[in-house]
Amino acid sequence: MRVDILTIFPGFFNGPLDYGIVQRARRAGLLDVRVHDLRQWTHDAHRTVDDRPFGGGPGMVMKPEPFFEAVEALLGTGAEQVRQRPDTAIVLLSASGRLFRQPVAVRWSRLAHLVLLCGRYEGVDERVAEHLATEEISIGDYVLSGGELAAAVVLDAVTRLLPGALGNEASPLEESFSTDDSAPGGLLDCPHYTRPRIFRGWSVPDVLLSGNHEQIRRWRRQRALEKTLRNRPDLLQTAALTEADRRLLEALQARTQREEAGS
Repeated sequence: MRVDILTIFPGFFNGPLDYGIVQRARRAGLLDVRVHDLRQWTHDAHRTVDDRPFGGGPGMVMKPEPFFEAVEALLGTGAEQVRQRPDTAIVLLSASGRLFRQPVAVRWSRLAHLVLLCGRYEGVDERVAEHLATEEISIGDYVLSGGELAAAVVLDAVTRLLPGALGNEASPLEESFSTDDSAPGGLLDCPHYTRPRIFRGWSVPDVLLSGNHEQIRRWRRQRALEKTLRNRPDLLQTAALTEADRRLLEALQARTQREEAGS
């Protein structure tokens, strides 16, 4: 997979590209990441990438020309043709975009080419979102200083889904937010434990030491439901739940209500 990142701070990516899963995928030839200085596609002495907003208001807005010229140069064709490529996504990272979720990462991991556009200042000229980007994405309900951090998040999330990127191919299927049919069904991941068996008086749950795989499976499912109910109850609205799951959730909710009433 090839990933092109357009930014006015290319040095930002020296760290994210050189560690962990992204570094391993690059070394294995699974991932080709190219970071480009957007200012290469400016034509004035000051290499200007922003200007004042029409209609007034605070801050500066990033100009459309460098983004369009850069993407067209990298993909070797005009913007309209670029947007029609089924194996390519051009993503504008923006606080105004749709929320980045695991199904989006899965879909992008199956593409041949991903182009990430990093905005700055008050935002990017809307014509980039309307006529160049195929998608406009936000990584959360908060505002960052620029799209570089968001691009690093997207890159990591997509890379770990590339075939061969992880040592255990089942790992991405068992993680929180996975949507694969064999996975937990959109729940948060269950708790995990490792050695030592007892740490500062806190012991690993006995069931995990029992060797009974069916009991362990049920325990993990129950704890995943508990954690999701506690930390992200919104996920339960769309999670794939069995009748046993629903009965357990009802019992957990009743217990919670009793505890709150008792306090």
